[in-house]
Amino acid sequence: MNPLKLYYSPGACSLAAHITLEEIGEPYEAERIVIADGANRTPEYLAINPHGRVPALRIRDGGKDQVLTELTAILLFLARRHPVARLIPEDSEGFMRTVEWLSWLATTVHQTGVRMMLKPSRFASGAACEAQVAASGRSIVEPAFAEIDARLRGRDWMVGDHFTVVDAFLLVFFRWGGYRLHLPMREPYPEYARVMDRVRARPAVAKVIAEEGIRIE
Repeated sequence: MNPLKLYYSPGACSLAAHITLEEIGEPYEAERIVIADGANRTPEYLAINPHGRVPALRIRDGGKDQVLTELTAILLFLARRHPVARLIPEDSEGFMRTVEWLSWLATTVHQTGVRMMLKPSRFASGAACEAQVAASGRSIVEPAFAEIDARLRGRDWMVGDHFTVVDAFLLVFFRWGGYRLHLPMREPYPEYARVMDRVRARPAVAKVIAEEGIRIE
């Protein structure tokens, strides 16, 4: 029995955790919990993660069996578990910037901007109000993408001089921008697109994309 088991939904933010698991090279299991089918709200999955979200990571280690939730926590756990993979910078400032990026992406960009665009009915009722909410979400997402693009100018990776968990998470938003939010991504954000092409060229990333059966663009 593998010590790590990931619960994921294809193309969700759990994609970053799936990529990280493949990058570290430790054996793991992966189980699909398709959000579109409501699999994240079944009694069986709620017993694993009462919040009903993905990802969740079951950890069997030293006779203990525990579940870790929240993407940022999972990414940092996996990166620190396998320092040889160099998925977080070793220096203090690099680590601080990694946490900074993960926090901003997970909260402001994902939970506020993207959710307001995709699920405005969760924030308001009525067509007019929902349209205003979606527009407010767009006013968060587009400047965020512009900031990402500007910060990547002249860089091969977002943090430090090598691929990290931040780059894996950025791929999620690049995919959502074009594939789910129907925003143009390459022309407005050429630096973002350039670095994401580097991310997609990594064997571990290509393998996960194929296994999840998703499209990035």
